[in-house]
Amino acid sequence: MNKKFTLILGIITSLLFSEDVLSQSWEVYNTKLQLQSRLIYDEIDFLSETVRIGKIGNELSLLSNDMKPAVPLVGTEIYQYLEPWILVKGPKGIGAFHEYGQQVLPLEYEKIDTYFNLLLASKGNEYWLFQRGANKTTYLGELDDAKITNTGLVITRKGSEYSLPLSLNPDKTFELLADNEGEFVLAKEPSGYGLINREGDYVLEPIIETLQHTHGNFYFGFNQDQYLLIEGNDIQSNIRYNSFHKITFENDVMLEYIHGKLRRVMEDDGILLDDVGITSVNKIGKNLYNVHFRDARIGLLGKKGWLVKPMLAVDEIKFGNEELFPAKSKGAVGFVNSEGKWVIQPQYAETTLFSEKIAAYRTAQNWGLLNTLGEAIGLASWDEIKPFQKGIAIAQRSGKVYLLDKSGNLVNTEGFDAIFRTTDGYFIVEKAGKTGLLNSEGSVVIPAEFEKLRRERLNFVIVQKDGLTGVINENGEVLLPLAYKTILVDWSNGQIFTKNDYVPTVIQTMEEVGKRNKKGA
Repeated sequence: MNKKFTLILGIITSLLFSEDVLSQSWEVYNTKLQLQSRLIYDEIDFLSETVRIGKIGNELSLLSNDMKPAVPLVGTEIYQYLEPWILVKGPKGIGAFHEYGQQVLPLEYEKIDTYFNLLLASKGNEYWLFQRGANKTTYLGELDDAKITNTGLVITRKGSEYSLPLSLNPDKTFELLADNEGEFVLAKEPSGYGLINREGDYVLEPIIETLQHTHGNFYFGFNQDQYLLIEGNDIQSNIRYNSFHKITFENDVMLEYIHGKLRRVMEDDGILLDDVGITSVNKIGKNLYNVHFRDARIGLLGKKGWLVKPMLAVDEIKFGNEELFPAKSKGAVGFVNSEGKWVIQPQYAETTLFSEKIAAYRTAQNWGLLNTLGEAIGLASWDEIKPFQKGIAIAQRSGKVYLLDKSGNLVNTEGFDAIFRTTDGYFIVEKAGKTGLLNSEGSVVIPAEFEKLRRERLNFVIVQKDGLTGVINENGEVLLPLAYKTILVDWSNGQIFTKNDYVPTVIQTMEEVGKRNKKGA
């Protein structure tokens, strides 16, 4: 009986065995680091808790829950993920898939904007609109501009004419359609300005002479000799304040003048401060104003009133913390309280805010620490000091970075090139191109000997050394050996993915080996 040649391939990835066959093998572990399965992909990408992408060569696939190819994505790379839309790039452009796998736009566009169930695609000056509810793509034509607002209205412009192609009257044109951070589009017709809601309907008829957006859903207008503060509403907009006295809105500050004199600081829906003797108002932050008076007093005004009452002998008052506010007088900085009294006299070139009852101050050159009584803590010998958190501050001197305790003492005598505080209070440190980890008290947990380090959670630290990646705990014990190219963690699904090179192997049967031996005999 003739013997046949039999080859058993461990895993077939190509008909030819060469270096080109090299692929990537992924091992999948659970959170107890027990091996669950093996996968063959060049790349795996987690776009969300439920959307996973696999790539083999130039082929992309949307993966099922068991990590098997479910839907081919046609393109060669993921361009962007804008939930629920996967934008995929190919040789001719970008297209779009729904995360459930439906392809809704071919890969031929230059740009795609998304909004829930809407996609606005463009190629040159041509635009198309896909509506998932109707499952159709509409050609909008050649336009100068088109956009989706933050409430899902589609605005188009051709020349000086604007329109709303999804409204009940898509052929109607406007002189202006302007979106903003609020929920209403500012519209202009020959009759005046108005506001349009997300349905494309007017909630403020276009009769206002001038109208501009201020913040949120608030607008500042003028009509029939009255100044108006208007709040947008889905059914009908409300005039929250009106006045025949002059109101200005410049540099994000709204002021009202009574008989030609500055009298009121306004907020979006009415009066924030009504006082006599005001000469000027400077906005120094969100809902923060330095109000200057005729008698040389200055106060710090906030959303709910005075944060620091008007006081003399001050040039500027900044936002504060822990009931103390940095203030400047004659070029020097100190701290005042909410009553407008100096608690720490102006004597510094610069200060930080108080944090955990300690602030940093700068003299002519160096930074030091002081307490709420104005007493210096240690020497001013630092180039930079960051605010205290959980009893520790990060400070820099002579190109090295250290940790300081609240007494101004060094927590670590060894200086690092960089220190980064993690969200849970640990510290990632860098020295001579290597990375390590300190705990919340500043003690060394993992020495700075790794090329990369990422602390995923307690006792699970992904590290890289000599180009290979593994997992260790905070005692330095190896949980997964440093033998992988990449490690990805999907905590939401309790899975850990490790990547390594994979070369298919050829296993010969005993029959084949025996035949070769006979030929050699």
